[in-house]
Amino acid sequence: MRSLLFVPADSDRKLAKSLTCGADALILDLEDSVTSEHKDVARSNASKFLNENLDRATKTRRMQIYVRINDLQSSYWRADLDAVVAAGPDGIMLPKPRSGADVAALSAALRSAEQQAGRERTHISIIAIATETPGSLLNMASYIGASARLTGLCWGAEDLGTALGAQSNRDGSGRFTSPYLLARNLCLVTAAAAEVQAIDTVFTDFRNDEGLRAEAEEAARDGFTGKLAIHPAQVPIINEMFTPSAANIEMAQQIVAAFKSKGGKGAVSLNGRMLDRPHLVQAQKLLTRAALTSSGNEA
Repeated sequence: MRSLLFVPADSDRKLAKSLTCGADALILDLEDSVTSEHKDVARSNASKFLNENLDRATKTRRMQIYVRINDLQSSYWRADLDAVVAAGPDGIMLPKPRSGADVAALSAALRSAEQQAGRERTHISIIAIATETPGSLLNMASYIGASARLTGLCWGAEDLGTALGAQSNRDGSGRFTSPYLLARNLCLVTAAAAEVQAIDTVFTDFRNDEGLRAEAEEAARDGFTGKLAIHPAQVPIINEMFTPSAANIEMAQQIVAAFKSKGGKGAVSLNGRMLDRPHLVQAQKLLTRAALTSSGNEA
């Protein structure tokens, strides 16, 4: 998933518009963008949206659909699960977890909710926003192996800034300041250690296409494979920046071919560079991503 677009679930207009934005995944939001007075409406809308966009014959959707529930310290999250699990979302996004223990608790709750809904085990996945609380930053290793349902980690700067009492999370040039770079980097490293997708945070200045492009390019360079979006206009740029380029695909193919021609040797020479097994693994991963992106576009 290159682009994951947040959609307030209490807005019929925004839900309808989201279907044509080209995002790889939609995140129906029951949390921050929905006031307490609108929680019930948002839950009802999310369930309806999930049901209406599921092809019952193939049990597939035109894009992945996740639901961001309220955090596990709130009084809302169990009602969130009760409302949407029966409709079979592809995944749940967990905000403000304190550690991997919250992922494990959500996994257990999902299993119970699936049973109560009378569904066969669907293995609804979990993406955790792992850096929204200071305590979570001190417990990042706990996400490794927390649950087989965990498929992605992303990071957030807005709630973390509130918890830290920061005046701003960016400097005068628009770049994240050091506490948030720490959160970003810990998310990336932890996702790699947990073997799940690393997803970059939102770019809130949604009219600044140049800034978004630069931030997405840096994220892709460092190892993130997707980015959260808060506006449909951000989706095309994010998709472009996280789609392997033709030049990178060609280079990866050359690397794989070079190793194959040498009969599995541990190191090969290509275009004046000495390459070893990590280069091969990286090339294979890029080609896998390229194939998935291509099949998704065709679908």
